[in-house]
Amino acid sequence: MKLVSPAEVDSLLNWPDMISAIELAFRQGMIQPVRHHHTVDRPDGAASTLLLMPAWSDFDALGDSSKGYMGVKIVTVSPDNGAVSKPAVMGVYLLLDGKTGEPRALIDGQRLTLWRTAGASALAARYLARKDASRLVVLGAGALSGFLARAHSAIRPIEEISIWNRTFAGAEKVAAELVAEGFNAKAIKDKDAAIAEADIITAGTLSTEPLILGKHLKPGAHVDLIGAFTPTMRESDDECIQRARVFVDTKDGALKEGGDIVQPIKAGVVDSSHVIGDLFDLTRGTIKGRQSADEITLFKSVGAALEDLAAGILVYEKAMA
Repeated sequence: MKLVSPAEVDSLLNWPDMISAIELAFRQGMIQPVRHHHTVDRPDGAASTLLLMPAWSDFDALGDSSKGYMGVKIVTVSPDNGAVSKPAVMGVYLLLDGKTGEPRALIDGQRLTLWRTAGASALAARYLARKDASRLVVLGAGALSGFLARAHSAIRPIEEISIWNRTFAGAEKVAAELVAEGFNAKAIKDKDAAIAEADIITAGTLSTEPLILGKHLKPGAHVDLIGAFTPTMRESDDECIQRARVFVDTKDGALKEGGDIVQPIKAGVVDSSHVIGDLFDLTRGTIKGRQSADEITLFKSVGAALEDLAAGILVYEKAMA
């Protein structure tokens, strides 16, 4: 069995291949049972979340039906980890042979999650963001923030990246890392002003209160929401949802778990038909993405096991090539 470290995941992957692998997975389809989602209460501090995400497929990263894989990701989300300088998300990915069940690889799940999550957002933006989008605002300074900036920059001509975080020092750290890689990035304190000028706003936080207000969105903006993965969490307000053509990664997941979608539906602000489609629809062309330069689009992601399997297969096959 191949053991794949975080550093090796980074060395094997690039954004074009990652985005294409996820696109193929949604277009062709994979089997992904409902994930196990457990709340783990703690005697002190915030509760943790344990996620078990299985999936299997009859083809490989290039669509070869002579091969097949099974996989499962085991993930924990611990909101208090920042206090001890650890990432909130931890995990491993176990990749198995699709026919024999033989373990093929154990991949660092934290790194794989960062790549596939940002890759899914970039895939959605390929269909939903304006082709000339050049100003990107990133909300949050966790491990995912830099990945989101890089992924969006890989599919749109991003010229300016603004990083906002509740703690300004955190935003400065992410901005400095991006500048060192050649990006035009800066930390900001006034997120509302930056959002008002942004072409793409991407949020990967653990917020339970709206950070993106619909009144600040300019015509043509694209909103990318990743952080609110439970019904009690939220990164956008009702007006943001109302003003946008809304898409999700998977309808089953987002309508059940995504607070940005669940809360306005429960409140009667919109109904479920306001969610126009998901990545299955976009990649298969059954529903059109952006229809005009001025419309506001929104993508809500809660994560899908097929994204992990697609990423895991890609890592394994590159490692064994």
